[in-house]
Amino acid sequence: MFEKILIANRGEIALRVVRACREMGIQSVAVHSTADSDAMHVRMADEAICIGPPAAAQSYLSIPAIISACEITGAQAIHPGYGFLSENASFVQVVEEHGITFIGPTAEHIRIMGDKITAKETMKDLGVPCVPGSDGGVPDLESARAAAAEIGYPVIIKATAGGGGRGMKLAKSAADLETAFRTARAEAKAAFGNDEVYIEKYLGNPRHIEIQVFGDGKGRAVHLAERDCSLQRRHQKVFEEAPGPAIDAETRAKIGKVCADAVARINYIGAGTVEFLYENGEFYFIEMNTRLQVEHPVTEAIFGVDLVREQIRVAEGYPMSFTQDDLDINGHAIEVRLNAERLPNFAPSPGRITQYHAPGGLGVRMDSALYDGYSIPPYYDSLIGKLIVHGRDRTEALARLRRALGELIVDGIDTTIPLFHDLLAEPDIQSGDYSIHWLEKWLEKALA
Repeated sequence: MFEKILIANRGEIALRVVRACREMGIQSVAVHSTADSDAMHVRMADEAICIGPPAAAQSYLSIPAIISACEITGAQAIHPGYGFLSENASFVQVVEEHGITFIGPTAEHIRIMGDKITAKETMKDLGVPCVPGSDGGVPDLESARAAAAEIGYPVIIKATAGGGGRGMKLAKSAADLETAFRTARAEAKAAFGNDEVYIEKYLGNPRHIEIQVFGDGKGRAVHLAERDCSLQRRHQKVFEEAPGPAIDAETRAKIGKVCADAVARINYIGAGTVEFLYENGEFYFIEMNTRLQVEHPVTEAIFGVDLVREQIRVAEGYPMSFTQDDLDINGHAIEVRLNAERLPNFAPSPGRITQYHAPGGLGVRMDSALYDGYSIPPYYDSLIGKLIVHGRDRTEALARLRRALGELIVDGIDTTIPLFHDLLAEPDIQSGDYSIHWLEKWLEKALA
């Protein structure tokens, strides 16, 4: 058993890992920038060490600083959380070279899945259904035109090293292609230092369905059903639920097995998520995230498992504590992401929390690092918390979410809490009849 784990992250996910460590009797080490010296994860961890100034590049993204913190504190393992260095294969390699355990997949698997083209080719070889698209990257406009003509318009151009909607542009017709292609490459270069792009068929009205998988690194893997993450703004998820309201038990079992078998064949270790677009009963692979997801709590709620605890166990070499036969869905769970943003334009709204009250009661979980008097720094992502509810069915979960949002108090800053009050009044949300385009269309009408 590890005696001490360093958490290479901040905010609510760092606090989430601290709690798992404490339940397992493992000492936790929090790292922080000078801007986060009074953060909750720093207060709650057994040890804390400052690793640099506010800028993430000089603190949370500084590999030498993270490794030095491990050596100073004697931490035997690193949990990366999500974001920052969690999917950085070079970081994992350095960690392993220093004799420290990385709690997550291997550098090889992160590298394979981090490149969208390689990931797609790998998954196709493993029997996972994929979106029709170009065979590899498209190096120039001429190649892009040939690929788009073969696929058929509309098409979407994506950065091979992309994520979060950056380096992603839609071309509805041949007339749009040149501008979309050049813009996507420029954005990709600026965001990722790599301007390679590829082209895929653009699906008109799909849902975003992701399958949670978990492997032990020894050829055994399970799936923990799906999450529907279709409510998105600018490709950023804001509302997630499990199980998906559009997926029946037979479909769930079939696609889940495909994903579990695929990751088992490559000896994948730890938590991962296989993401799909789903339309007209068909799944189309888009990417695999080789880390814990922001929305992992909804899966934990319906299965009664602790995914962080399980990550730590398999990283130590222990077998998974459950098999596929042990995993039965219990009820329905929903998560909403709460951001420090000013509506209606979603402008960042950092500042001091003058009053904070988390909702409670049966089936309510609040993952947040907020507290009265805390000042949210302006240097990082605007996510300030996740409200998760669990009910016997979707109707009860929605009612519980409505009640919990009414209890939640975050004063002193602007937040996106009012957005969810409005969404819960919409018939499409109540019925679960929405796609990845629903929220942006709704926002356009709301702001008109």
